[in-house]
Order: sequence, then structure tokens, then C-alpha cells
Amino acid sequence: MKRDSRLSGVLHVLLHMAEIDGPATSEMMARAMQTNPVVIRRILAGLRDAGFVRSEKGHGGGWTIARDLASITLRDVYAALGSPELFALGNRTEAPGCLVEQAVNAALDDAFRDAEAMLLDRFGAVTLAQLSADFHARMVASGQSIDLEIVHAA
Repeated sequence: MKRDSRLSGVLHVLLHMAEIDGPATSEMMARAMQTNPVVIRRILAGLRDAGFVRSEKGHGGGWTIARDLASITLRDVYAALGSPELFALGNRTEAPGCLVEQAVNAALDDAFRDAEAMLLDRFGAVTLAQLSADFHARMVASGQSIDLEIVHAA
């Protein structure tokens, strides 16, 4: 089963955007993320609707962060993506009248609910500013410079 990596990808794009002076083009971000510019525009359009980014058309245009990184949490971005399913696991539902299946599903439902609540709480406690600070600390420790093309060449 393929994993949904949209949250990770969009956080990645946002952190790169925060490092660029001026607007970032969809083409620039697509090269860095090894995807199509249309994919970047589709993702960023949802974030624009949520007020996290803005776009300018024309020469010198592109995408910029619209809010302070400290005011955007992982949970905010997750919600802007449409709150995709967090877990690939689910309940068996082939025999809804089976008492064993009902007992198993009730226990799993409780566990899934608890795990989802814990994960969403953690997402709400982490800001883009914290991710950016971690990124900067890693760059300093690695001795690398902050260059979008070089960072993604490795």
C-alpha cells in the first residue's frame, strides 16, 4: 500500500519557501521536490485558501509564506490538506453480525481514536518555526550551505 506523503511534502515545500528571498516559482519548487509544477500549484492552492501562502502572477511572481512560521502548526497544514486518513489500518467489516468481529472492532476503534487524538495533539504542538530551527541546526552541524539545488542533489 502506498503511503500518503502529502503532509511531509508540503511541509518540505513550505520550509524551502521560508528560506528564499522573494517569491518561489512552482517550477523551482517542482525541481527541488522532483515532481511536476502542476502538483506544486495544486498543493499550494489549498494552502492559499487556508491563508498560509499567497501567490503573485506574472514576471517576478510566485509563492510566498503569508503568515509567521510560529503561527502555523503541523495540524493547521494537515487540516488544509483536507485531514487525510492518518492510519492505513482499519477494521474488518465482512461479518458485521459476528460478535467476535464486534468485540475486536470496538477495541480497535478505541485504540485508533486514542492514537489519532494523540497524533493530532502532537501536530498542534509543533510549528513551522520549530521545524525551521531544526533545519538550520542540521545545516550548521553538517557544514552545508542553504542552497535549494545543492540540498536536493544529495
